[in-house]
Amino acid sequence: MKIINPIKRGYLALEEWFNISFGPDWNPLYHLGTLTFFFFWVVLVSGIYLFIFFDTSLSGAYKSVDYLTHEQWYLGGVMRSLHRYASDAAVVTIILHMFREFALDRYRGFRWFSWMTGVPTLWFVITLGITGYWLVWDELGLYVAVLSSQLMDALPIVAGSMANNFIEGQLTDRFFTLMGFLHLLGQPVLLIFALWIHVKRLSHVEISAPRGLAVGSFISLLLLSFLWPATSHAPASLSKVPAILNLDWFYLNIYPLLDSLTAGQTWVLTIGITMLLMIMPWLPPKKTGAAAEVHLEECNGCGQCAVDCPFDAISVQARTDGARWEYEVTVADKLCAACGICVGSCHSSNPFRSSNKVLDTGIDMPQFPIDEVRSKTKRALSELHGDTRIIVFGCEHAFDVEQLKTPSVAVLNFLCTGMIPPTLVEYALKHGADGVFISGCRNGDCYFRYGNIWMDKRFNEGRKPMLRERVDRSRIAVFRAAVTDGRLIRRELAGFTQQITALNQGKTASAAQDIKHA
Repeated sequence: MKIINPIKRGYLALEEWFNISFGPDWNPLYHLGTLTFFFFWVVLVSGIYLFIFFDTSLSGAYKSVDYLTHEQWYLGGVMRSLHRYASDAAVVTIILHMFREFALDRYRGFRWFSWMTGVPTLWFVITLGITGYWLVWDELGLYVAVLSSQLMDALPIVAGSMANNFIEGQLTDRFFTLMGFLHLLGQPVLLIFALWIHVKRLSHVEISAPRGLAVGSFISLLLLSFLWPATSHAPASLSKVPAILNLDWFYLNIYPLLDSLTAGQTWVLTIGITMLLMIMPWLPPKKTGAAAEVHLEECNGCGQCAVDCPFDAISVQARTDGARWEYEVTVADKLCAACGICVGSCHSSNPFRSSNKVLDTGIDMPQFPIDEVRSKTKRALSELHGDTRIIVFGCEHAFDVEQLKTPSVAVLNFLCTGMIPPTLVEYALKHGADGVFISGCRNGDCYFRYGNIWMDKRFNEGRKPMLRERVDRSRIAVFRAAVTDGRLIRRELAGFTQQITALNQGKTASAAQDIKHA
């Protein structure tokens, strides 16, 4: 039985509650990345509108924002509030995304690059929000500007003193225009580049949240904008100390530290936390299994495995062995997640082939080759007893199907259920199984991103290699369960067993009728 740490158990329970509330397709915890992109779009569109009316001069900035907030409250005020709340929501989804990857142990091993490049991306988002508060140029904007200057002055790479700009009469429109350029163009370009680096090692990257989830999120932001509109403090005054400041803790949480720490100490703390986060994938490191191996003698270069690879580890190139095929595939070992999805993509993984000798396929996993898959399936089927014989195919990263094994239920774990060739299901039904029950990671939450999706498409939507139409789908069930979903999967398996028993009885009765009439 798999040992589950308390953090993972608690988070999976939370996801299950969200599944009940929203359904797997709209569970926001499964779409934190795409929701972040959606909030960025809201920030971008609302920001463009605000910029049309914004005055980047020192004397006009506050007045232009105040005009939008109060005189044009029905549109400009709403846009300002959307800009604020969508920015906050983006930080929330980013932090939740990081916590989720940590809780589910999806930040180490082959995922180290995405984690390490994701941490600095949060910095870009935070600094973008900070310069946004400068531009309002109210008491809070002045507070942020002065303390930011103190932080910058503490860095040895910055010559001179930025804080001197905030001495009465020293601040000019030129400096303020520079801040406007950074917020409106410079920082967004850096953020886009950082996001591109973050997802560079992934394929089939989704940046659009499910429509229903996006609409619901936008309506929530809109209601929040009407009920609690974003407003400014009093105008910035270099000769006045504000009595009360309402901080945006999502972006400005570091500034209260300067009340008790020096700027240098604050840098040591924040950089230290950042570096700790970035090296976490090696505390301790997680070993990734052996990379997929290409067997050119069985590969016709169709490229389906390259299309299906979730981590862009497989590419197609010109043939190198002089075979009659034009192309071949090659695997980048350092990018391979050892998921085995490519094995399920290969038409040569058909277990009906080469029944009297070793089964070779075009691309295979050395730690669990397809010939061993066939052998273990055949052995498990031969050991089944009883009137209703079921074989369960599971996933190493989901519920441990070994717990379901009985004399009438055989089990076989895969690296990922996306590794299962559709023909293996047909093979099992033809060699002793009355039914095939497939488990795996929860819907929408595949450990290897696309294992569930590709398997479903191969079984139901004609994606190659597909499950043939002649296969009796009433004898196949798919119920995906996390490591904590033992009660649910046992209940589903019991129901499926009853269904197969009824089918067997119906088949027996039909055969008896045929004999009687004969």
